[in-house]
Amino acid sequence: MSKIKSICVYCGSSPGTDPAFVETARAFGKVLAESGVRLVYGGGSIGLMGALASAVIESDGEATGIIPEFLTAKERPLRLAQEQIVTRDMHERKRTMFDRADAFVALPGGLGTLEELVEQMTWAQLGRHKKPILIANINGFWNPLIVLIDHMRKLGLVPVAANGVDLLVADRIEDILPKLRTAARTASDAEKKMAVPVERM
Repeated sequence: MSKIKSICVYCGSSPGTDPAFVETARAFGKVLAESGVRLVYGGGSIGLMGALASAVIESDGEATGIIPEFLTAKERPLRLAQEQIVTRDMHERKRTMFDRADAFVALPGGLGTLEELVEQMTWAQLGRHKKPILIANINGFWNPLIVLIDHMRKLGLVPVAANGVDLLVADRIEDILPKLRTAARTASDAEKKMAVPVERM
């Protein structure tokens, strides 16, 4: 059985206007720490990203921050994280995050979060990996994306889950790990690895 030892969490470097977003980030950070699951994240100390990582560390959990060199001044790397990795660019950052994670979770976020989430979905659809991908649909944040993907599927532009990517959805923080663990049982360690190196843009 394939186990989840680390989770890459994509989320905003801003807190957003809904207080539930920061509350959720902190709550999930605590869940990760208490469950012995390492956090792999964007490395920043501000916004939802900072709230998430701080909660992990405050609860005696483990965190790996991965940030490209050009963002170190803007997003201020969280020095308390046990492991800090500074990459040359975004492409190296995303590949390193992929290699360090057994699953992916998207909390609310902006364009960067959306881009990272969709890229993982695309890699899965292309057969590059079978690591579980889940969106934390806090207060319906991801509803527009869910509707859009369903629209694409109905028009035959996105494969159905059996032939494409099975995007998991959780409305509550306590449902995230159980859903990821159930999904991970169906994928071998070999299937979770990237089949072919990712092309650099």
